[in-house]
Amino acid sequence: MGAWPGKFVIGLTGNIATGKSVVRKMLEHLGAYGIDADSLANRAISKGSPAYQPVLETFGRWILDPDGQIDRVKLGRLVFSNPDALESLETIVHPMVRQAIDILVRRAKQNIVVIEAIKLIESGLAEKCDSIWVAYTPPELQLARLTQKRGMPEAQARQRMNAQAAQDKKVSAANVVIRNQGSFEDTWGQVMTAWYQLFPALKEESLETVTAVSGEITIQRARPRDANEVAALITQLSGGKRKASRDDIMAAFGEKAYLLLKINGKALGLVGWKVENLVARTDDIYIDSSLYYADAMRILLNEVERVSRELQCEISLLFLPNDAATQEPALTSLGYQRKAIPNLGVRAWEEAALESMPTGSYMLFKQLRQDRVLRPV
Repeated sequence: MGAWPGKFVIGLTGNIATGKSVVRKMLEHLGAYGIDADSLANRAISKGSPAYQPVLETFGRWILDPDGQIDRVKLGRLVFSNPDALESLETIVHPMVRQAIDILVRRAKQNIVVIEAIKLIESGLAEKCDSIWVAYTPPELQLARLTQKRGMPEAQARQRMNAQAAQDKKVSAANVVIRNQGSFEDTWGQVMTAWYQLFPALKEESLETVTAVSGEITIQRARPRDANEVAALITQLSGGKRKASRDDIMAAFGEKAYLLLKINGKALGLVGWKVENLVARTDDIYIDSSLYYADAMRILLNEVERVSRELQCEISLLFLPNDAATQEPALTSLGYQRKAIPNLGVRAWEEAALESMPTGSYMLFKQLRQDRVLRPV
């Protein structure tokens, strides 16, 4: 039994660019509550958060950007080239992250929790977990992901890789090793096999995927097995402007979830959204022209918000194409308001918006709760 009675906690780790977040998302699709400890660490050093001032006092104000925020690129260059500096930073941040994790685990309604942390083992957090999972990727593929997908210069990528403990050490400490070097489906198969070995009483079919709204109207939470249906619906409802394939949707399941609005069993609406760093972000919205847009969005967003609140989200963001502005009044009536990213007021929220906002879109904002994790103490 781990540190949290009534919870089974999976500790998920792996080095940079091994696909830890994809594995965490897969576990969330299977019903686990996910926590990204590395995102919490970034939150902890934001202006107005508890680690901000201690980090400044340790490293100096030269690490600030023009807005007074800690420039993580500057800080990263220092700590990843200086083991003593990295240890000093972790000494400040890790206790605050552990406190935030404790709050989130205790609040979570789910009985199974997955904590993703790159320093899970080194920080001692692994000792509080019931099972240790490691995402493994061959070093050459790590390097390719960092340089090709993240645009990192090769020298910097190698520095980041070399600053971390050898993958073999993490693998040797693991109860489960996910070899994330093939297709999404290959990784998904490994995750499902390990999940059902741990929890044989849980079956994918037993997950609550359909919510009755009224009469013939239902909301279905799509699973990877529904990838064909999701792809066909996006292609149809976009009028062919977006031709989604099954492979596209399977890859998307590595970062987001989909809700299908069905009437008499026929899918007529869809939203795709993801939850990261306690921020819900909806960037796929497709509604059949036979439906009244305001009613369809109310039904879909009510479910997005319900699930997002269960996941302890602080805010919900909607990203709509610029040509959808005529629909804004319907969304305003649901409590959303248009906001520019710099006006969100919380660095973690602004970063979430910058990371997710598609080109040619605008953003609507709704606050889901007032209390925040990692507030100043």
